[in-house]
Order: sequence, then C-alpha cells, then structure tokens
Amino acid sequence: MDTVKWIICGIIAAAGIYANSYFAGEYSVFIRAIALLALAAVVGVIAFTTVQGKSFWLLLKDARTEIRRVVWPTRQETTQTTLIVIVVVLIMSFILWLFDLGLNYLISKLIG
Repeated sequence: MDTVKWIICGIIAAAGIYANSYFAGEYSVFIRAIALLALAAVVGVIAFTTVQGKSFWLLLKDARTEIRRVVWPTRQETTQTTLIVIVVVLIMSFILWLFDLGLNYLISKLIG
C-alpha cells in the first residue's frame, strides 16, 4: 500500500509542476505559488501516512526533544568564543601572508 501512496505522491507532484508551467501565461505567480503549496501539503499528508513518513515524523519529534536538552552557551561565552576565533584567524592570516611573502621572494630569486 505504501508503494501506491508514493506513486500517488509522485503523480500529484508531477501534475503540479506541469500545471505550473502550463498556466504560466494565464495566472499570476502568486496564484500558482498558492496552488503549488496546497499540492505540496496534500503530498506531505499522503507521504506522512506511509511507514517512511511515520518514521520521519518520529525523527522530527525526537530531534525537537533533543534540542530542548541542549545547553546553549550564554551571550558572554558566545562573544568570547567569537572574539577568540577572530583573533586566531587574523594571526593565521598574518603568518600565511609572511609565508607567502617569503616563498614569493625565494621563487623570484631562483627564477631571476
């Protein structure tokens, strides 16, 4: 039964894509976008009734639960970490610039 549902989803999606291009000259982009969103909602509802869809929904619910468990950094920790990253990037940029300058000098001496 899941295979039939996936085939129906594919047919509806293909019909929506075809209808969007077919009615391009007759209807505005706004109307066609609303119609495509409605068809996407229908496809989503059908897809979520399959075994894979239910598994995906469970994954989304579990991910939401895990996000609630995350200990987010404070504003001060975020600011300090950002500043450290900026300083390290600037230092490494300077070191690489000096390295490039030195290699450029050596190669220009070798080539003449």
